[in-house]
Amino acid sequence: MGRAMSTVLFSKGKVNGLKEEPGFDGRIVLYPSTQNLKDYLSWRQADCHVNNLYNTVFWMLVQRSGLTPVQAQDRLQGTLAGDKNEILFSEFNINYNNEPLMYRKGTVLIWQKVNEVTTKKIKLPKETEEKEMKVTRTRTKVVPLHCDIIGDQFWEEYPEILAEDS
Repeated sequence: MGRAMSTVLFSKGKVNGLKEEPGFDGRIVLYPSTQNLKDYLSWRQADCHVNNLYNTVFWMLVQRSGLTPVQAQDRLQGTLAGDKNEILFSEFNINYNNEPLMYRKGTVLIWQKVNEVTTKKIKLPKETEEKEMKVTRTRTKVVPLHCDIIGDQFWEEYPEILAEDS
């Protein structure tokens, strides 16, 4: 039994005065099991965390401490997560654990069924005036989440992601 995993990222137009439009990677991968898929996604989230922690410290060293990018890179070479957390806290009074989940965990996009309520004007046969009626429709939409997907809680909360018919 295989599972398909799709990552679609895109860019429109120039962002915040960048000289070039950013490029993104997109891929579709078929995994042999649900556990392989969960392991892959967990690894991607952990990688997001590692990269964001590094970048947060790097840019604080450059922007607030006045180091050059090369100096900041040299200072961070060989450091562990605890070392980076200590630099953020002792030099910039930033507790990385208090940073928004969006940065620490990244963004997970899932398909989710949502109810949309709209008002429709209808005219019934044999009636002269239109009536307003509320109509509820269930639609499937892409919903961004900023949460931990490494533990079981996420998968228990959204079991439909791994369901056979999803």
